[in-house]
Amino acid sequence: MPDELFEKKAEFISWCIEEYAAENDLNGRDVANDFAQKKVLDFLGEHYEILHTQGKSYILGTIADFIRTGAGK
Repeated sequence: MPDELFEKKAEFISWCIEEYAAENDLNGRDVANDFAQKKVLDFLGEHYEILHTQGKSYILGTIADFIRTGAGK
């Protein structure tokens, strides 16, 4: 079961990266690097259980708020 959860989280985080990149007209690789630096990846992994049940606009808004407030510092 832990491997299955890890895989689901990885797919969700990948989806978040690609959707955020598309929404903001950015490169996915750059977004992934930025997310890693700003600890967005950790945030998404930690809050996967709640976030993955939400809609796209809510998830992307939550990510934008997390980055804007510098919550990962």
